[in-house]
Amino acid sequence: FMGMFDQATDVVMQGGMRRGANMGILRCDHPDIVEFVEAKPAELNQIGAIIAVMSGKGGVGKSLVSGLTAIALKRQGYEVGILDADITGPSIPKMLLSDAARPMGGPDGILPVTTLGGIKIMSINLLLQDPEQAVIWRGPLISGAITQFYGDVVWGELDYLVVDLPPGTSDASLTVMQSLPVDGIVLVTTPQSLAGMVVRKASSMATQLDIPILGVVENMSYAVCPECGHRFELFGPSQAQELAQSIGVPLLARLPIEPGLAELADSGRLEEYAGDAFAPVTDAVSACLPPQ
Repeated sequence: FMGMFDQATDVVMQGGMRRGANMGILRCDHPDIVEFVEAKPAELNQIGAIIAVMSGKGGVGKSLVSGLTAIALKRQGYEVGILDADITGPSIPKMLLSDAARPMGGPDGILPVTTLGGIKIMSINLLLQDPEQAVIWRGPLISGAITQFYGDVVWGELDYLVVDLPPGTSDASLTVMQSLPVDGIVLVTTPQSLAGMVVRKASSMATQLDIPILGVVENMSYAVCPECGHRFELFGPSQAQELAQSIGVPLLARLPIEPGLAELADSGRLEEYAGDAFAPVTDAVSACLPPQ
């Protein structure tokens, strides 16, 4: 796996800085002697809870929900980070960073990029010279990148780390659920029954791996006419409540289609979104998984 990712990490480590820091350990046989051993960033990080945002289905807005979850938690006073686990289709930097930014190297490891609002981000697109460059990797390389994003990045003290998962229930999702101590999952769907069918697959995966599902978010649920205020269900009647009941979890929110929200995401200014439709999601997260 030491191809493109390690070349990029060599750049951000600024010519020879080590991954990890020296940590003093008292010897039991000689209490007056302190031995220094190299500690990896994962051993130094203090993360209260890890929330994975998942669907199984592509194009339902997982990255948007991940970003809005992190933003809402940050507004509540929590320290938050986002790990973009969608290695081949990363979206987080585009939505949250209006200017080009690169991770920096520090004495303890790789430092994530921080948004204007104070959210820490790590994504493969932050390491590429060209953000439109395709990442053509097989499963083991993708899994390796995800584990390094968690283990080699200096996240520091976080109340919540939000993990934006790619579509599907294979390598990337499996790596996150088995290699990271995930505390809960938020499932994202849209009104179509096709999306609900695939989301049930993601639910089944979480159940088999014994990871709690916090609830369901239905994205693109409706649009509101700016003139008369009437709601239009562009993709048909909502089936989110039935989906949530069949899985046995609460329906956390139905998010509308908002042109202004899309504009903010396209320009890297998602943190400027002022809508309140997302409050129930963060309330559920903080209630079910209070920071340690």
